[in-house]
Amino acid sequence: MSSPVPRAFVVGHPIAHSRSPLIHGHWLAEHGISGSYERLDVAPEAFPEFVRSLLDSGFRGGNVTIPHKEAACALADTLTPRAEKIGAVNTLMVGPDGRIRGDNTDAPGFCAHLDHSLGTDWPARGNGTAVVLGAGGAARAIVVGLAERGMRRILVANRTPARAEAVAALAPGIADALAWDDLPAALAETGLLVNTTSLGMKGQPPLAIDLARMPAGAAVADIVYAPLETDLLAAARRRGLAAVDGLGMLLHQAVPGFEAWFGLRPTVTPALRDRIVADLAR
Repeated sequence: MSSPVPRAFVVGHPIAHSRSPLIHGHWLAEHGISGSYERLDVAPEAFPEFVRSLLDSGFRGGNVTIPHKEAACALADTLTPRAEKIGAVNTLMVGPDGRIRGDNTDAPGFCAHLDHSLGTDWPARGNGTAVVLGAGGAARAIVVGLAERGMRRILVANRTPARAEAVAALAPGIADALAWDDLPAALAETGLLVNTTSLGMKGQPPLAIDLARMPAGAAVADIVYAPLETDLLAAARRRGLAAVDGLGMLLHQAVPGFEAWFGLRPTVTPALRDRIVADLAR
């Protein structure tokens, strides 16, 4: 049952920290859309019933965050090929046919942020090789996104080799697992280094990696956005490398969902970024 006033949500547990309401609220106000975007705290045991009730809730869909992304993948009626491959859903749409469709917009959101920060030719930087640090959900999404954008070679480094191999398997023929001890040698031929781990985040140990061997013209991206300038990005800037912070991925991944729920494709602007940066500083 669709509401005449478009309604969307972000669901997680806990959820108070989510900046998604600020992002979507900004766009609703910017475009004068009469709609709402709500923050919903749903415990894991209640999540299946929450998804089943969406058809009668009046919501057109919403965002899914920790710890529900894998459960949403299993509960959606249909999945985009990208979400099916990643095995996680961060965006739900309630279709006019009453079926719930799941997508993962983290992959295109990350790539759109690289487009904005580096220019659209970033897949060709260096020798077209990317090194992805970590093997969690974010790594899965980013490896799929990089492969979709034509990255020639992707190396996945994790201290647990089996986890790195599982992520690399998402892009057969393009991605391979990389032993953590082999990172220094690999960085000498890397055009893009991406940190998807929590290392460097507030309250977490630093990510200690020597960037000295990375080629000139390489780029370093970190999905951490608290702090916005991680030690890894600061080290990249000192080396004269392009540094891409994690906030842009959060902003750009929100674009497809807003378009699906509210019927207008928004733009990530400096004003929106400044609003979220100010909130992060509170």
